[in-house]
Order: sequence, then C-alpha cells, then structure tokens
Amino acid sequence: MTTVNGIDARGTQHCETTTLGVLLRHQGLDLSEPMLFGLGRGLSFVYWDSKGMGFPFLGGRVRPFELTRNLAETLGLDLVVQETASPRKGWANVVEVIEGGRPVGLQLDSFHLDYFGSKVHFGGHVVAMYGYDDQVAYLVDTEQQGGAVSTSLGGLAQARAARGPMTARHRSFTLTAPQDLPAAHERIVPAITACAVTFLNPPIANLGHRGIEKSGKLVRTWLGRTDDPRRDLPQAALLMEKAGTGGALFRNLYRDFLAECSQVLEPSPQLRTGLGLYAEAAALWTEVAALITRAGESGDEEFLVRAGTVLHELSHIEREAMEALSRLES
Repeated sequence: MTTVNGIDARGTQHCETTTLGVLLRHQGLDLSEPMLFGLGRGLSFVYWDSKGMGFPFLGGRVRPFELTRNLAETLGLDLVVQETASPRKGWANVVEVIEGGRPVGLQLDSFHLDYFGSKVHFGGHVVAMYGYDDQVAYLVDTEQQGGAVSTSLGGLAQARAARGPMTARHRSFTLTAPQDLPAAHERIVPAITACAVTFLNPPIANLGHRGIEKSGKLVRTWLGRTDDPRRDLPQAALLMEKAGTGGALFRNLYRDFLAECSQVLEPSPQLRTGLGLYAEAAALWTEVAALITRAGESGDEEFLVRAGTVLHELSHIEREAMEALSRLES
C-alpha cells in the first residue's frame, strides 16, 4: 500500500472545497471551507436545460474547477493541471504525485464511485486522493459521503474516463503555496467585488440573478417536463439542498464566508447588508427545495407555483445583496 503521510481527512460540505482543503492543509495552509469558497469566487447561478438532459439542472456555483482556478489566482498558488485521453497516462500522473509524498485532486463522475449513495451521473465531482493498493484507492470526499473513503481501482478508472456534461479527461491537479503567500484577508474584498460584478452582469438570461428569475418562471412547468415526477422532482430538490446544485448549501457557505469576513475587515454597511440578505436567501432556498419535493410527491402544480414565487423573490434579494457587495472598498 502506498499512502501520503500527514493527511487531514476532514470531510466538509462541498466536494471541491473539501479537496482544496485537503491539498492546502497538507502544506500548512488551513482555511475554513467558507473562506475557500468565497476567495474562490464560487457563488453563481445557472438554469441549465437541453434536449439531451433528462431534467433541468439548477447550478448555484461557478462551473466545476473554476473555483479551484479562481482560488489559485486569488492567493497566488501554483496550480498544475494534467489531462490526457490515455487511462494509462492518467494513472501514471496520479501515482507520480502520491509517490512524491503529496495528495492529488481528481475530477471525475461520481456515479462510478463505490461508496456514493446517490447513483446520479455528475461529471464535475472532485475528490482528493492520498493513497492506493492493489485493489482500492483512498480518497477524501465530503462529510455526507463519508470523509475518508475508498473505492475500487476499477470504479475509479471508470469515473475518471467518463464522458458527458462537465466531465474532464482524466484530470488531476496539485496546488503549491509560495513562500511569500499573501495574507488571505488582504484578498477578501477583491474576491467579493469580482464575484458580485459577475453575478450582476450575466451574459445570458440563464445566469446570475437573471437565471434565478428565469427559474421562477420555468419551475412552474416541471410537472409536464417529466414522465416520473415522483422521482425527478424530489431528486432535483435533494440535489439542490444537499449537493448544492442550486439551493441553500452554497448560499449557506457564502453567508458564513461573509460572516467570517466581518471579523477581519473594518465595519461596513455594505458587508452587513450582504450578510443579512444571504442569510435570508439561504432559508428561502430551503423552502424552494421543500416545495419542489411536495409537488413531485403530490402531483399538485400549486406547490411549483409557490416555488416560482419564492424564486422571483430570491432573484431580487440576491441582486440587492450583490449590488451592496460590489460597492465594498479595500
């Protein structure tokens, strides 16, 4: 068995921030999950639907791996990414890092991981790998997936080779912190304002606050969008609430990020406004998920109408929050 020593296998709430935490703590840089998410400018929104999709997808964060790239840029980390169409080369890339005494990040399709309870294809899942033997790989995943876990090498190979939406070609990556790493609090305000400006100025109506507004109109039609509403609507709500695709998880993380920022920045009415509004938004996203679940279980369209009304309110709350945060000054 080959493993990396000194791994802090602390599973947190979201896969990409969990992985980033493992990689950075191994180098002595211990940032909270909300701080990793906020400095990575992770908050966003997308309503995604296409002919090839079985059901619409609500995304509450930036695209997979964009958070990692953003965090590296914000903190001046050396991000090395390797991708290949060759399974053999992809495995060799991973082995080289682990045998060098470092954990490695992997992007893959969670459907093929043995320990995953919810068998749904998601090609943007990210884990940290810190060891392997002849049969299994040793990973760190989110707290809800078990934290320190293992999966068969065959399952890992399938997960890394999967093709489809949001997948990457055997992507692996490492992060290296420089000796003169800037203090995280010095990078907070630029990260907040950049995230706010992007959210407020989406290039298409499916993104940002405009995407939430559009979701409020389209969610009312979801009973007619599926042949099995008792399966698809509760599953969409579960992903929103627990996996964070479009629901409270990422709003909770951003609320907590802003709360942590308020402890290190000078008092600011803009920051207080953003924090209060995102606390309100997180609770309302939980309400939306509950209404969607009830619509699927009952077949009653009225629950989707109510969900649409709450989404309409959320679009205004989040726009107001981001308008305030965009005015923060260093």
